[in-house]
Amino acid sequence: MIHRTEKKMWWYLPATIGILAVAGSIIFFVFRKDAPSGYMTAPVTKADVENTVLATGAIEAKNLVSVGAQVSGQINALKVALGDTVRAGQLVAEIDSLPQQNTLRTKTAALAAVRAQQEAKAASLHQAELAFKRQQEMLRGEAGSRADYETAEAQLKVIRAEITALDAQIEQAKIAVDTAQLDLNYTRITSPIDGVVVAIVTKEGQTVNANQSAPTIIKVARLDMVTIKVEISEADVVRVKPGQRVYFTILGEPDKRYHTSLLAIEPAPEAIASESSNASSSSSSSSASTAIYYMGILDVPNPGGKLRISMTTQVNIVLAEAKDALVIPSAALGDQKKDGSYTVSVEMEQGVLEKKQVQIGINNNVQAVVLKGLHEGEKVVIGDKPASATTTTASRGPTLRMH
Repeated sequence: MIHRTEKKMWWYLPATIGILAVAGSIIFFVFRKDAPSGYMTAPVTKADVENTVLATGAIEAKNLVSVGAQVSGQINALKVALGDTVRAGQLVAEIDSLPQQNTLRTKTAALAAVRAQQEAKAASLHQAELAFKRQQEMLRGEAGSRADYETAEAQLKVIRAEITALDAQIEQAKIAVDTAQLDLNYTRITSPIDGVVVAIVTKEGQTVNANQSAPTIIKVARLDMVTIKVEISEADVVRVKPGQRVYFTILGEPDKRYHTSLLAIEPAPEAIASESSNASSSSSSSSASTAIYYMGILDVPNPGGKLRISMTTQVNIVLAEAKDALVIPSAALGDQKKDGSYTVSVEMEQGVLEKKQVQIGINNNVQAVVLKGLHEGEKVVIGDKPASATTTTASRGPTLRMH
């Protein structure tokens, strides 16, 4: 019985050892693969990288004109509707012109009266010239007295002076007629520019009073080209300049980019226009605690009219860009040395790290362009290095090698 039991034990022993060996291999493989390494890596890849200044802007019309009335009266007819496209010189409204017509008639009649007086004086001048000439001949032939000669001479000078005065009155009357004609023309209000009617301020039948200020009837804007005013912070304005490439998006189409370039940067904040010339130093110190923005100007073609006045834009001003460049996450960059290079940890194999010095170009704090020191496909560490990392054994943590 003992012999038979020993034979059975020897028969089970190889099978048991085999099972334990397979189980141990599986456990070792699983734990080796799934055991946390203590760091994360990212591959060195190729991509397009930009370094941009992010700003917010608002769309304005390229040219916005308030079309107003220069004379008082009731608006008899409004010739346009909101959204209509108008041309320069097109009639947009008419004001009751009867008072202006009457004024023009009065001024024209006054001009005619002065001209009639001038014609009468012209006849008197001719008569005075003949009388003076006659007295001059008689005095020369000693047939007349000097007193008569001087009287004729004085009369001639008086008539000539009166004609000169009438000439001045005629010029004044002409100016009055021209002014009355202008006032009559002002009752027909026309658009000064090509554009779109973006607002109707005064309704048909309403009476406007232009004695104190020119009331606005409609507003016309040029919308085939729009202007965007971008708020650039004082921290970023030193890095931007006219001519730089710009792209922006609108809230309604966040995935569509509109491209243009930076046209200009205003030299002072817009708040300077509202500040009084005798602003105190206390107000200046209080403004120092608020954010300061300088307005960048963009001109954007808008042939389809999709961009509308007062839309909010998210603007990116491109400072630098690289196409198809080697890039790594900015989080992979370690300390920067005096020569400008950075320290990067590279995974050479599982659990083995090697420190390399790399030269970096564009760095937008998300991605960094590698100029020298790495190759495509290498893996760089982007997480914190494990505290237990030593150069002794790989089983206790990643091995660090200096390069």
